[in-house]
Amino acid sequence: MKEQGFDTSEEKQIVVEITRVMKVTKGGKNLNFRALVVIGDGRGKVGFGIGKAAEVPEAIRKATDKAKKNTITIPIKETTIPHEVQAKFGASRVILKPAVRGHGMVAGRAMRAFFEACGVSDITCKSLGSTNPLNVINATVKALLKLKRKEEDEVGNN
Repeated sequence: MKEQGFDTSEEKQIVVEITRVMKVTKGGKNLNFRALVVIGDGRGKVGFGIGKAAEVPEAIRKATDKAKKNTITIPIKETTIPHEVQAKFGASRVILKPAVRGHGMVAGRAMRAFFEACGVSDITCKSLGSTNPLNVINATVKALLKLKRKEEDEVGNN
């Protein structure tokens, strides 16, 4: 079964965070759960989604469905990214730097899950400002969308 370009046998799903959220109403407190899920194929295709529901499994399912719809493809050069890039989202700022093969992944909790899902194994990342996982992942996606392959850059210069 294929959905949105993902082969379900090779897809990697990581639950980054499950948060209990509460809404206070006239009738009392309404308890819900918010799940942040990252999904990827390990070859540069990755997405993330947020789901809210009264029960945790339902929130994870909703988040997974949204992640499948919101996928992006990032350029991967061997096991890292092609060049250094920075981005800001809300109060979070991220700096992503390529690393040599065998260096490993130096990244925070949210970024680590994101890069594991997309198949990048050698990278150095720094998160500045807010460490809210949702803002950090949004900033990471914004930074990765700025990446260009060497071939694309050469075509643009000619």
